[in-house]
Amino acid sequence: MPELPEVETVVRGLRPHLQGQRLARVILRRADIRTPIAPDFVQRVTGAVVQRVERRAKWIVLALDRGTSVLVHLGMSGRLVLLPGEAPAPGPHDHVDFVTDAGATIRFTDPRRFGVVDALDTADLAADKRFVELGPEPLDAAFDANRLEQALAHTKSPLKAALLDQRNVAGLGNIYVCEALFRAGLSPLRKASTVKGPRAVALCAAIKATLADAIKAGGSSARDYVQASGELGWFQHQWRVYDREGQPCPGCDCGKSVKRIVQSGRSTFYCPKRQR
Repeated sequence: MPELPEVETVVRGLRPHLQGQRLARVILRRADIRTPIAPDFVQRVTGAVVQRVERRAKWIVLALDRGTSVLVHLGMSGRLVLLPGEAPAPGPHDHVDFVTDAGATIRFTDPRRFGVVDALDTADLAADKRFVELGPEPLDAAFDANRLEQALAHTKSPLKAALLDQRNVAGLGNIYVCEALFRAGLSPLRKASTVKGPRAVALCAAIKATLADAIKAGGSSARDYVQASGELGWFQHQWRVYDREGQPCPGCDCGKSVKRIVQSGRSTFYCPKRQR
């Protein structure tokens, strides 16, 4: 599933082509995706001007001038790709087209149909069940070691599970939690509430640096993800531990190999000596 860096990369790629543009046409070809698209979706958003293109956690949010916001979640295999010229004929998995006055098409494609496309009143966004319990954004300036320490202080979960909990920190997923914990030298098995003081400082810095590097590389194209331009991301070539089971621990002489364990049904990759 695309995580924060992939979604942020898509948002940044779409913003220059969508922000300030009118949605001249909206073409809905298939509504039966994970959450069925409402029958009035096309009518509700056609003709509106996109005022802002934003991200909240792993959601893409298009704030429209008529007090409506379009929400897009890429799910497991979704793509939101910019087609600046004449759009090619749609394929069987091309479910929604947003066509601007300038002639650009933003096409939502989702072979597995686990994504979401929805519209709701912008005023209701913060109270919506998909957003109301989301934690702080890790790239915000207000997210610091103190905020992270507070988020983890009352959880009994292992550290990795606590970071994947969107109520503690929004947008983090399996890849970037593994990578950030490696940078911070913290074990995914450590009790989350023990991350205080210098540990919280190190982990906060590692989260921000990992996400920044991933965004700079256009995200990770491990499976279906592509940028808004249709290009692959490149951060998968910079992974230090994720999907590196059995390989030497990078950047240190600990003599250990990257280990894989399963936590809550998901693979965790880490160095058992470096990360304590």
